Amino acid sequence: MAKYTGPACRQCRREGCKLFLKGDRCFSSKCAMERRATIPGQHGANKKFGTKEYGKQLREKQKTKRYYGILENQFKNYFKKADAKEGLTGENLLVLIERRLDNVVYRAGFAQSRRDARQLVLHRHFTVNGKIANIPSLLVKPGDVIALKATSKELPKFKAMMETLDANISAKWLTVDAENVTVTVSLMPTREDVDFDIREQLIVELYSK
Repeated sequence: MAKYTGPACRQCRREGCKLFLKGDRCFSSKCAMERRATIPGQHGANKKFGTKEYGKQLREKQKTKRYYGILENQFKNYFKKADAKEGLTGENLLVLIERRLDNVVYRAGFAQSRRDARQLVLHRHFTVNGKIANIPSLLVKPGDVIALKATSKELPKFKAMMETLDANISAKWLTVDAENVTVTVSLMPTREDVDFDIREQLIVELYSK
């Protein structure tokens, strides 16, 4: 399975903004954007972020891909599905991506980052409607219940997570049961549920060329 294995902080520096790829580190003084917010590379300090039309569109697409941890081919497939649906293509795209299982695990507070959530899903720590799910790109729907396996609750990583788990999460389309470490998809997410600065129209313009 293809995935990005390079330095996470390099991606933030390339996009010129925090993508929150490393959990708590992103909120500390160790964050690369706090120490060196320049484009990576020997001449990065002299380079400018996308200023022309195509450059802005490309950077918006790259930023969104990296924020959600998706590679190019999969992202393009999401766009095709979004374009085939009724409504605004850009909003459809973001809603599709928000429904990914790894994103739900992260949104619910079960993981420090989406990268962490992806790994936990791959290692079969979660179930969807009572069945083991190890596909991070699985799209959830209203009524689905994602739960931490009973055996996983005994692991130190999850014991620490359960002590700080907060049922009052920002994602209004999810309902978290902190005591049982489950999250229910109550509603279909909407564009308003995306709390990151994404100009999806630029992505639509890029792929429409």
